[in-house]
Amino acid sequence: PRTLDAYRRDVAGFLAFLGGHLGHSVSCDSLAGLTVADFRAWLAWRAGAGVSNRTLARNLASVRSFFRFLRRRHGLGNDALEALRTPKVPRRIPRPLAATDALKLIEAVAYLRTDGKNEHWVAARDAALFALLYGAGLRIGEALSLDAAVLAEGNHLLVRGKGGRERMVPILPRVRALLATYAELAPFALPAGTPLFRGQRGGRLSAAVVQRTMASLRRRLGLPESATPHALRHSFATHLLNNGADLRSIQELLGHAALSSTQIYTEVDEARLMAVYEKAHPRA
Repeated sequence: PRTLDAYRRDVAGFLAFLGGHLGHSVSCDSLAGLTVADFRAWLAWRAGAGVSNRTLARNLASVRSFFRFLRRRHGLGNDALEALRTPKVPRRIPRPLAATDALKLIEAVAYLRTDGKNEHWVAARDAALFALLYGAGLRIGEALSLDAAVLAEGNHLLVRGKGGRERMVPILPRVRALLATYAELAPFALPAGTPLFRGQRGGRLSAAVVQRTMASLRRRLGLPESATPHALRHSFATHLLNNGADLRSIQELLGHAALSSTQIYTEVDEARLMAVYEKAHPRA
C-alpha cells in the first residue's frame, strides 16, 4: 500500500510539473512527444526541491512504470525515457552493534519497565524475541509472523522470508531455552496455528511495540540511535563474517536472493578497519 501511495504521488507530481513546463494541459500526444531534455528538466526541478538521489531514483521508477502501463494499455510509447540514467544511490552500510552490546540488550530487556507492571512473561517474550533476531538473523517481520508450532520443532527453524522464500535456520540452545521460558510464562495458550509472539491482549505482537521497547533500552544503555531491532540482524551477519563464516553460508542464513546483498557486510568490516587505522595512524 505504501508503494502504491508513493507511486501515485510521484506520477501526480510529474504530471503537475509538465503542465507548467509545457505551458498547456497534458495530453497523450504531449506525453508521447516528451524529449530527454523534458525528463531531465523534471529531475532537475525535483533535485532543486532538495530531494535525495534515493528519492529521485524512486520518482523515475514510478514514471517509468507509468509509461510502461501507457504502452501496454494504450500503445503510447516514449523511447526518450529509456535514455535517462537512474541517479546513483549510495549503498547504505549496515550499522551493527558490538557483540557485547547485542548481548547486553538481551540481558537488559528482562529488567525493563515500560508500564510500571513489568510482567515476567513480557520480559521473557522480549528476551526471546531479541535473542532470535540476533541469534538467528531474522527480520523483525519474519520473527513476528512465526507460528507457535515452532516451539515443538528441534534445533532448526523454517522461516518464510521476502518473496515467499523459505529457509532453514539453526537455533542455538540459548535461544531455544529463552523461547521455552517465554512459552512457560505466557498467560495465553500457544497451540500450533496461532502467533508465537503475543501482545498484552493476546493478539499478534506488533512491530511498533518492539520498536518502542528497543528505543527505551538503548536510552537506558546509552546506545546509538542505530541500535534498532534490524541492527541485531546486521550484527548476526557481521559477527559471523568476522569469525570466519563464508559469504555463501551467511547468504543462506539471511535468506538473500542474491549474493550482492550479502557482500555489503564485507564493507562494514572494511569501514571498521579504516576507522581504527585513521584513529591510530600517527599522521591521521
